[in-house]
Amino acid sequence: MIGKLSGRLDYRASDHILIDVGGVGYVVYCSERTMAVLPGPGEAVSLFTELLVREDLLQLFGFTSLVEKEWHRLLMTVQGVGAKASMAILSTLGPDGVSRAVTLGDWNAIKAAKGIGPKTAQKVVLELKDKAPNVMAMGGSLAAAQGNVVKATSEDDVLEPISAPTASAQAEALSALVNLGYGHGDAAGAVAQAAGEGAAETPALIRAALKLLAPKD
Repeated sequence: MIGKLSGRLDYRASDHILIDVGGVGYVVYCSERTMAVLPGPGEAVSLFTELLVREDLLQLFGFTSLVEKEWHRLLMTVQGVGAKASMAILSTLGPDGVSRAVTLGDWNAIKAAKGIGPKTAQKVVLELKDKAPNVMAMGGSLAAAQGNVVKATSEDDVLEPISAPTASAQAEALSALVNLGYGHGDAAGAVAQAAGEGAAETPALIRAALKLLAPKD
């Protein structure tokens, strides 16, 4: 299994690139969002990869983050969602957008992707809803591991003293919400409220906090 490639970007096409790794060229397909942030030809590039193996096809897909890669893997477990459809969803929403849409049950957001009909969008939400918080928590854990620990911006953002395991879960949930674009104060307040209402594990905290942060009709 090829899990990551680092080398020189030889050329770019509309949906794939060629990476030269020690004299060997790898064709890697990417979402539109990933393509938009890649460097130009001749520059160094590093991508996480997923290898699709079929009887008549070997195809590499590239991702800028492990969260994006994980969503690609999960999306392809849904019947009717192949590699092309998965990349279309990620191109439209990005990994954070997919996390938010699936967690909140917003199948209309999934349907906005090219080639995705309402039935398929609903299946994505129904089959992956319970898995979304775990993917988001993974993003929070990675950010913390890289030193990107979210710090409170005011005294109001500080969470109450709690036990170590719960504190870790709240920190991961807070990091995941901030990565989705929520403000530190709003996210911290939602996580604290979710914890006060009984949520303890990271996925449960994220799910409950997202419901609290969702726009009210």
